[in-house]
Amino acid sequence: MLTTDNQIELKQSTEERTNRTLTSTNKTMNKANSKKTSELLQRRDAPLETRTDLTAAATKDITGAMNAILADVFALYLKTKNFHWHMSGPHFRDYHLLLDEHGDQLFAMTDPIAERVRKIGGLTLKSIGQISRTQRVLDNDAEYVEPLDMLAELADDNRTLVGKLREAHNVCDDHRDVATASLIEVWIDEAERRAWFLFEATRRVN
Repeated sequence: MLTTDNQIELKQSTEERTNRTLTSTNKTMNKANSKKTSELLQRRDAPLETRTDLTAAATKDITGAMNAILADVFALYLKTKNFHWHMSGPHFRDYHLLLDEHGDQLFAMTDPIAERVRKIGGLTLKSIGQISRTQRVLDNDAEYVEPLDMLAELADDNRTLVGKLREAHNVCDDHRDVATASLIEVWIDEAERRAWFLFEATRRVN
């Protein structure tokens, strides 16, 4: 069967239109894929970015305040356990058990603090080194400490922690973060109770 010139031109025209359509479709798909790839790469580059209705400034300020509290709590926890392990003297059992109770209470704070930071889109502490660079509570590496001096030092540290918690509460109030503030209020009460018990245990009878 012979093909006329008109038929050949018609066939070529149809093929060109088809090619143009395919090219346009491919460009559209590539554009959509490019956008999707870009979004995926963005999420990959910020995998720990938690969505929150708090502003970026609020997340930054509250994260800084709470990570400092977390470092202080870890430092105070370890000091409390240090004194618990190295307690001595006639009141050993009472003081040993008291500090064990206080240590458990302090350690129980750490996970809620860290998780609260993550909930609001911040990053929390990652290592012992970061804790030591951030903590405000001083360590005590002395070979021997008198039992009553142990209790008095821990009482001071807990009162200091109360002050730092109040400061963190003010930061939360400034940014209307009522959830973190409500947790802090409980921790203030617990720290005041520890300071009270430690003070009474060191009170000398006149």
